[in-house]
Amino acid sequence: MTNRKCLECSELLRGRKDQKFCSDYCRNAYNNRLNEDCNAVVRKINRILRKNRRILSEMMEKNQKSQALNALIENGFNVNYHTGIYETKKGDVYVFCYDLGYLKRENNRCILVEKSSYLF
Repeated sequence: MTNRKCLECSELLRGRKDQKFCSDYCRNAYNNRLNEDCNAVVRKINRILRKNRRILSEMMEKNQKSQALNALIENGFNVNYHTGIYETKKGDVYVFCYDLGYLKRENNRCILVEKSSYLF
């Protein structure tokens, strides 16, 4: 019989033959360490997306549904990050950050919208 050890803390394992960790704590710590570089990127992107959605939400709550795109940007909105784009048959392009978004218009204006079930 071989002495199997926990991949995280090297404690001797007892139990199932395919066991790799001595506890849930060690399993989570191992996987978090393994994925920390990827997780950092995902956290950064999620932070930007949440901020974008928060800006859209705050403007919609203030009934500012027609905005200059620059006003969004001045409030910290990052136009490079979104969760979806929807183009209508007429050629209108909606840019969404989760359930909130905007419709680009001429003169650098946009109309803030909430995603409706009929759009998708």
